[in-house]
Amino acid sequence: MATAQNLSFVLEGIHKVKFEDRPIPELKDPHDVMINVKYTGICGSDVHYWEHGAIGSFVVKDPMVLGHESAGVISKVGSAVKALKVGDRVAMEPGISCRRCEPCKAGKYNLCENMAFAATPPYDGTLAKYYVLPEDFCYKLPEQMSLQEGALVEPLSVAVHIVRQAGVSPGQSVIVFGAGPVGLLCCAVATAFGASKVVAVDIQQARLDFAQQYGVTSTFTPSQVPATENAERLRQENDLGAGADVAIDASGAEPSVHTGIHVLRNGGTYVQGGMGRSEIQFPIMAACSKELNIKGSFRYGSGDYKLAVGLISSGKVDVKKLITGTVKFEQAEQAFTEVKAGKGIKTLIAGIDE
Repeated sequence: MATAQNLSFVLEGIHKVKFEDRPIPELKDPHDVMINVKYTGICGSDVHYWEHGAIGSFVVKDPMVLGHESAGVISKVGSAVKALKVGDRVAMEPGISCRRCEPCKAGKYNLCENMAFAATPPYDGTLAKYYVLPEDFCYKLPEQMSLQEGALVEPLSVAVHIVRQAGVSPGQSVIVFGAGPVGLLCCAVATAFGASKVVAVDIQQARLDFAQQYGVTSTFTPSQVPATENAERLRQENDLGAGADVAIDASGAEPSVHTGIHVLRNGGTYVQGGMGRSEIQFPIMAACSKELNIKGSFRYGSGDYKLAVGLISSGKVDVKKLITGTVKFEQAEQAFTEVKAGKGIKTLIAGIDE
């Protein structure tokens, strides 16, 4: 395997993966760079494709390289590249927008109509020895940041985008539903933005125990009662008065959505970051009568990656605590199995050295 040109971890079908030596990718544009991928985190979407072969309308029809949470070292640069050089360590933003459609021109490139996103059919992901990106989708890591931390810039950027969508400001109270990697990072970003109260909500005690060590103000375990009752207990136990300023759902679970709407004060802000079933029941009367600001959040946009790198390098967000362990590239399938079983918070797959 050490002599492979571009060894890649390929999904062929449901629970069917293989290692395949593919051609080294070419720089197709003078602004492109080639990265020797060093670390890749396993995301829930990767596991979902491995488990089900599809996410919504995105169906794996042809073999596809998995992975999109990556960092690496620049190994080749195009003739027009100015900001990066061979040997630079970078966090890799894995979605290339077209730059021409209306959302792109409006500065919402995460909503690009022609997005080419790594490990989303039909585009290959980053679990390979080499990967090519435009230079402006690579973010140079400061000296004090490790490549392992660089791999977590991707999920941190998701959290940054969610918290920016919520407009979290100093002194606010924030409730985060779901204490998985993105939920935990939302808690950390909300704290970094100055929130005075940050409450993590989950049904798994182990996740809440971890959240307690990750700087949240408090945690909450919902009961199997109506959402209005859970919301009332949330308010009382956390001294939220008329309700929280911000509720973020990072779970996709319908009961969490309901509780999030009910726990907010009049005029509060709700952001949906977690993806669950395509359709759910929704407490529309509460949303209307409280005149809530309700927003979706999808991936990350302008400035999110840059801010995420800054939050890590400044010490305001500690992503190292989320790293459960690192496995060799050859153990990628085993790592997927363990993540599916719910082991740990974030598992990294090491890359193949040049």
